[in-house]
Amino acid sequence: MKVDSRIKACVFDAYGTLFDFSSAVARCPDVPNEHRINLTTLWRDKQLQYTWLRSLQADYVDFWQVTGDALDFALDSLGLGTPGRRAALMDLYRTLSPYPEVADVLRQLRTAGVRTAILSNGTPQMLSDAISAGGLEGLFDEVLSADMAGRFKTDPAVYQLALDALALPARAISFQSSNGWDAYGASAFGMRVVWCNRYGQKPERLPGHPDAEVKTLAELPAIIFGRWN
Repeated sequence: MKVDSRIKACVFDAYGTLFDFSSAVARCPDVPNEHRINLTTLWRDKQLQYTWLRSLQADYVDFWQVTGDALDFALDSLGLGTPGRRAALMDLYRTLSPYPEVADVLRQLRTAGVRTAILSNGTPQMLSDAISAGGLEGLFDEVLSADMAGRFKTDPAVYQLALDALALPARAISFQSSNGWDAYGASAFGMRVVWCNRYGQKPERLPGHPDAEVKTLAELPAIIFGRWN
């Protein structure tokens, strides 16, 4: 398979793209079934909101604290807060399940000589734990955390981490994210972008525009090896 000379590396967002953020609640037997969807949704929504709000306030804390603060809000709002439940959910978040196609896609890319990396808001320890638990060791050339920039996406300084680590220009990188706001942010920064729209989101009204849209990462190799040749 011939790889487009403009695409030297594929960089992936982590949560929702490589790892299923809903798997923490799904694997916690202490959460009543009737509350699982609402808890997952509220936890995730608050987690993202807190990254953006802290960015506006110029009051950075790492993604682990943001994740815990968001969980506290969600548990309190839904009347589900107990110390044991919180601890269990935070522990499960460290070992989120990868989506089923992820390992195979990474291997296909690497076999064809495409470098692979993660660029995530997650802390280095969070990402290391998820990679290890998901059996994805050895499948990334770089694992990059927004912690290195002291800022969250969509700050351009976070996307710049990938260019610096890989020593590549933005247009030589294909960035993959399931989060529309992240996909648009990376596009506005100048990367090629494949939006892995797992959840059927509508297009954002933001600067930038993804170059391609897929439902799962299983569709990515056809774009890298076919459309962009």
